Amino acid sequence: MKLKVNDVHKFYGEADNRVEVLKGINCEVNDGEICVLLGPSGSGKSTLLNIIGGIESADTGCIDIGDDCTSDMSEKDLTLYRRNHLGFVFQFYNLVPNLTVKENIEVCAYLSKEPLEINELLKTLGLYEHRDKLPYQLSGGQQQRCAIGRALVKNPSILLCDEPTGALDYHTSKDILKLIEEINRKYKNTIIIVTHNNAIKDMAHRVLKLHDGQIVKDYVNETLIPAGDLEW
Repeated sequence: MKLKVNDVHKFYGEADNRVEVLKGINCEVNDGEICVLLGPSGSGKSTLLNIIGGIESADTGCIDIGDDCTSDMSEKDLTLYRRNHLGFVFQFYNLVPNLTVKENIEVCAYLSKEPLEINELLKTLGLYEHRDKLPYQLSGGQQQRCAIGRALVKNPSILLCDEPTGALDYHTSKDILKLIEEINRKYKNTIIIVTHNNAIKDMAHRVLKLHDGQIVKDYVNETLIPAGDLEW
């Protein structure tokens, strides 16, 4: 499902403390693309992701996904928009500690009319043999795989990933990026990754580079580097 960001502005603060965080963002992400939002801290990339995700609202402008436009939505409509179209993966896993791996993923399956088959998904995630473990019994990488599964089981049109490797070591980070790559191939979801890691851009179909609340580069990679071959 195609995503369009139309002249999005976002401000924080009031009066003399009012700061413009996003300064007229316009971009498109095509159906099935991996897109990287790249930029340093404070560039506005996470704010943009949150607005795409309906977690924050734009002060002006809107997000179009298919035939839906966020500026026209009530709170109830926004809830349905997030439920029907989006999956969220964050830097911190936020798993339910007293639920098993399988149960953590099943919780979100109930939100979807057409969820993915749980056992097949667990195998794709490399978690089938760990399905009955609790989060504290997992490594950081396994917990992030579980968090990805929780987001993915709804079969969302768009998977939003905010620094998904930020809390992980180098080798585990590469494993998670390879998993994201595999998910994109297998399930054809559009995937948007927020990162400050410059190397990750080379595995993405599209790169949006932000600086000081503006997109300063918007390009498509003609040649992709597999996630397993990335170096940083």
